Amino acid sequence: MIVARTPQAQLRCAEIYVRDKWPPSPNLPWPVRDCVDQRIRVAYVSADFHSHATAALMAGLFELHDRERFEVFAISYGPDDGSPMRARLQRAFERFVDVREDSDEQIAQKMRALGIDIAIDLKGYTAQARPGIFARRAAPIQVNYLGFPGTLGASCIDYIIADAWVAPAAHADCFRERVVTLPGSYQVNDGRRRVAQTKPSRGQAGLPERAFVFCCFNNNYKISPSVFDVWMRLLRQRPGSVLWLLDDNRHAKENLRAEAWARGIESQRLVFAPRSDLPDHLARHQLADLFLDTLPCNAHTTASDALWAGLPLLTCVGETFAGRVAASLLAAVGLEQLITHSLGEYEALAIELSQDHDRLAQLREHLRLRASTSPLFDTALFRQRMEAALLLMHQRHQRGEPPAAFAVDA
Repeated sequence: MIVARTPQAQLRCAEIYVRDKWPPSPNLPWPVRDCVDQRIRVAYVSADFHSHATAALMAGLFELHDRERFEVFAISYGPDDGSPMRARLQRAFERFVDVREDSDEQIAQKMRALGIDIAIDLKGYTAQARPGIFARRAAPIQVNYLGFPGTLGASCIDYIIADAWVAPAAHADCFRERVVTLPGSYQVNDGRRRVAQTKPSRGQAGLPERAFVFCCFNNNYKISPSVFDVWMRLLRQRPGSVLWLLDDNRHAKENLRAEAWARGIESQRLVFAPRSDLPDHLARHQLADLFLDTLPCNAHTTASDALWAGLPLLTCVGETFAGRVAASLLAAVGLEQLITHSLGEYEALAIELSQDHDRLAQLREHLRLRASTSPLFDTALFRQRMEAALLLMHQRHQRGEPPAAFAVDA
């Protein structure tokens, strides 16, 4: 995601990675279940059923699934952090199956014994992922969704859930999976995300009271040299402005300040925000003026956080799935004007916006009026679209047809 800058390169990297580590098991015969009298059994498989970005996005979907048509399972191989989110998720699923102590083979066997029809991998190749479960064919239909923004390059994964922004038709050959195109954005959001009522002052956040505040709360590893160069030029062109970043770790903070100094920018113009709980984190977005996206890997959950909190976000659309997510989100809230197509255009628009208080105010007002009612944050609407996709996958399998790409109607 960070190194591969083209969809072709990302596919090749994924294929090389999976080839030796998780070769697929031979396909096993699957009984055809009669869905006239039985609900479709859908299992979400993840290590992140606790206080985690994936859970924050998906909790509402889990709660809203149509229980008359779908029987929804969690297959959890991650820790129980004892958080309110963990408790919420345990209530959301009909079956919450903790498999932390099991091997990949044991988990796959358990899922087969449960009669899972569709298994959805929410991890891909991210930290703590267990692709071996899917290599062993835990379900007749296996789907890549959300956790890994790109192809898994694995023959055992039948579908990837995407949209026309992140997986345009011209990129279809760059996915080993069959692409399922949702209307709007592929990214689910929980419309119940709470923003703290009390926001800190700029002084409390370590920010100058009157400065223009550029911000980016992405993980620091997403900050590429080319984008950092743009950011430093913005600080140079906008005297007194600051760049507000996530305090990811001590080494990253020291390195970023050193790189700023090497580009002629005083290190104190980089301000670092400590991690906090989600409601407080969302509230402090209101202290910033403009969120600057990263490339080749965009803001994903952090982008929807910014939009939900009412902070305008500027992106530069890339070539890969991971580099096109923020454009998908902006389009879904009607802010295509903040999508740029080159770093030069991105830099020019950032300067223009930083000097146009009225336009920024209009963008904030747009988000205040429309974000909460836009399709991006309509969890019930997303649930309908997701379930339509799952139903079509299942119907093809019931008819004995192989997986095929398709688009879900709006």
